[in-house]
Amino acid sequence: MSNAVEVRAVTKRFDKVVALDDLSFDVAQGELFGLIGPDGAGKSTLFRILTTLVLPDSGSATVLGFDVARDLWDIRSRVGYMPGGFSLYPDLTVAENLEFFAAVFGTTVAEGYELIAPVYKQIEPFRDRRADALSGGMKQKLALSCALVHRPDILLLDEPTTGVDAVSRREFWGQLAVLKTSGLTIVVSTPYMDEAMRCDRVVLMHGGRILGNDAPGAIGARFERPLFAVFGETRYAMLEVLRAFPHARSVYLFGDSLHYTDEREVQAPASPDIARELTDYLSSRGHPDARVEPIVAGIEDSFMALMGSAA
Repeated sequence: MSNAVEVRAVTKRFDKVVALDDLSFDVAQGELFGLIGPDGAGKSTLFRILTTLVLPDSGSATVLGFDVARDLWDIRSRVGYMPGGFSLYPDLTVAENLEFFAAVFGTTVAEGYELIAPVYKQIEPFRDRRADALSGGMKQKLALSCALVHRPDILLLDEPTTGVDAVSRREFWGQLAVLKTSGLTIVVSTPYMDEAMRCDRVVLMHGGRILGNDAPGAIGARFERPLFAVFGETRYAMLEVLRAFPHARSVYLFGDSLHYTDEREVQAPASPDIARELTDYLSSRGHPDARVEPIVAGIEDSFMALMGSAA
C-alpha cells in the first residue's frame, strides 16, 4: 500500500446538485493533508464517502488499501472520524462518551489511553461533566479523544475547529502536529486559509471541484500577476474606486487592507511603477492617504485567483 487514500474521478450528485465533480487525488502515508474550501465546496460529502457512509455515483476511492464500496467494515474499524459539528452524546458525561466509543470498537479507554493522553488529560479533570455543559474547545478535545481511543490507522477530521475560539484552534493544531509525529495519517478539512499552511499538502476545493493540489507554499508561489496591499482609512470606498481602475484584475478586502491584483503580466521590477500609478489614481479620486505596497502572494490570494479562473 503506497497511499493511505486514493480518490479517482469521484462524482456525487444529490438530485440536480453536483456535490463532487470528477475529483482525483492521493494522500500519502503519514501525511497531514488538508481539504481547503468554503461551505458548499464538497468537503463533508467527500468525508462521508471516505468513511463509507455514502457511495459515489461514479469513480472509486480507497482508504488504507480498502475499497469504500466493497470493504466498508475493514475501513470503519481502522478509521477515526470526527464529523462536522458536535456529534457525541450530550446527556452522557465526558468519561461515559469515551467509554462508549471505546466499547463500540471492542477496546477500552485504558488500552487507548497512551494515544489520547496528550488531548484527554486537558479535559480529564471534568470527566464527570455532561458533554452538553462543555465549552466549545473542550467539546473539540472530547470529540478528538473519542475518534482516537481505538487507535485508528487514519484520522479524518471534518472542519474540527469551526465555531471554536482562536486559542482552542491553535491548541488543536498543535495536538495534530504531535499526532503526526507518531506516523498517523491525518486528513482534515477547513475553511480557514491560515490552517492550510499547517498541512503538508492541500487540495483547494470550490463547487465540488479541485482548483489546486500541492504544498501550501507552492500554491502561493504560482501566483502569476503583480499583487499589492492597499491601506487607507476608507477601505470600502477605495474598493469601488480600485475596481474601476483600467488594469484591475481583482480587488477584495483582506484584514485591514485591500488586496489588488493587476491584470498586466509584468515582472517584479515593474511593481514600484504600478504602486505609484495606483497611489496617484487613488489620490486623484479623493483618497490622498492611500498607501500601496507590493506583496508576495499567499495561499488565500491563489485561491481567490483560481476561483475567478474557474467561474
